[in-house]
Amino acid sequence: MNFELTPEQRELKEWAHTFAEKEIRPVAAYYDEHEEMPWDVLKKAAKVGLLSYTIPEEYGGNGVPDLISSLVVGEELFWGCAGIATAIGGIGLASIPILEMGSEEQKKKWLPLFCDPDQVRLGAMCLTEPGAGSDVVSMTTRAVRQGDEYVINGTKTFITNGGIADVYVVFAKTNPEAGYAGVSAFIVDGKTPGISSGKKFKKLGLRASHTAEVRFDDVHVPVENRLGEENMAFLGAMKMLEHSRPTVAIAAVGVARAAYEYALSYAKERVQFGKPIYYNQAISFTLTDMLTKIEAGRLLAYRAAWLADEGKSCNMEGSMAKAFCGDMAMEVATNAVQILGGYGYMRDYPVEKWLRDAKIMSIYEGTTQIQKRVMTRMM
Repeated sequence: MNFELTPEQRELKEWAHTFAEKEIRPVAAYYDEHEEMPWDVLKKAAKVGLLSYTIPEEYGGNGVPDLISSLVVGEELFWGCAGIATAIGGIGLASIPILEMGSEEQKKKWLPLFCDPDQVRLGAMCLTEPGAGSDVVSMTTRAVRQGDEYVINGTKTFITNGGIADVYVVFAKTNPEAGYAGVSAFIVDGKTPGISSGKKFKKLGLRASHTAEVRFDDVHVPVENRLGEENMAFLGAMKMLEHSRPTVAIAAVGVARAAYEYALSYAKERVQFGKPIYYNQAISFTLTDMLTKIEAGRLLAYRAAWLADEGKSCNMEGSMAKAFCGDMAMEVATNAVQILGGYGYMRDYPVEKWLRDAKIMSIYEGTTQIQKRVMTRMM
């Protein structure tokens, strides 16, 4: 076992941390307060290659060498701001299924769009529906083949970059009677007639990212835009989610680390009863528990990513990491608010934002309860 980052990974960490510290942290409160897309930050991220760091070099991206390296970058971005990091990562939500399920021709056509340093192009993955979250069988969006096209009808919800994306990857039923074996996936140009934005959601956290419904009304998509074989997209979606769970886990680590570091600094400076509150055992022991769980969460995420990089299944380990880190981030952020006391409850201090941002970590990409269901089946 080797617990050291490679020299290249250390450079990636410094690269992402510097961007988060200089470009994300100073504006995080503004975008959270105004619930706006951070276009200026996205433009700067495009210039330095942070919008395409997960896309291989042969398609124009920065091509980080493995999933662990991607996690190293992701932790720093979420340390900066979870909402802005989600807006940045939204590009990957479309590129990942194309990388996982697409043909070489599809990859060469679509992935370079996300890699232009002079233009921000957004991606979106459309899987969740108003009546179908983790229960994919309940999906009602249909894709009906008509000659050399498919016609898509349905509504997707809770979609990052929904309604404003340049490229969508849409999951729809092509054989409704076949359950899991009747789902297909399609690359859809965002300018295709029939795509419209529904309700834009006002969220508890992640306010700097755009989340909305997307409606597909008689949207015509060429057959060559189908990802993989017809009716086979469910397996691709599950593989994609398996690899995304360590990414969400490390996002939770980034948020938790931000809250912990602030609480630690505050505890060393806040004087009560003649000494910094850090020297009260109730405070210092809480901080040690916070740090221990952050480190444990990072190791769980790294192990799942290592398995994926080795070409092995990380289904169990990814679910462990995601479930643990999602709950851990909420616990750490709550403790950070408690350490600051009344100040922690006020919006003048950033810990209340980290608490709001932390909650989503145990919900999206499969709730903690869904992860435990996955683990139960694996056991």
